[in-house]
Amino acid sequence: QVQLVESGGGLVQAGGSLRLSCAASGRAFSSYFMGWFRQAPGKEREFVAAIGWSGGITHYADSVKARFTISRDNAKNTLYLQMNSLKPEDTAVYYCARTSNTGSLLTFANVYEYWGQGTQVTVSS
Repeated sequence: QVQLVESGGGLVQAGGSLRLSCAASGRAFSSYFMGWFRQAPGKEREFVAAIGWSGGITHYADSVKARFTISRDNAKNTLYLQMNSLKPEDTAVYYCARTSNTGSLLTFANVYEYWGQGTQVTVSS
């Protein structure tokens, strides 16, 4: 059974930084692409970033490019999201997810098979 557990969320002032972690259980973590999504109140879940098996492939939403960095440590079965220069509009519940997809559909939530429970990020102005 695959379990994904996010941590690292919290309250931060605009311009600040947070690092989210996602600990994965189960086998073959390194065999899957991973992604981060977020959902703000009253809005649909949106793609934030995705990363390939070894971290050599990354993809970001335009809204977070140059501010957020996705990475992974396959030895620790852990996915990360470093978030810098945070803005109030980054406030959302952040979810990590695992997918068997490796192509152009990585920005779509419905191609991810497993999800964590989410961690709240609140950015005050």
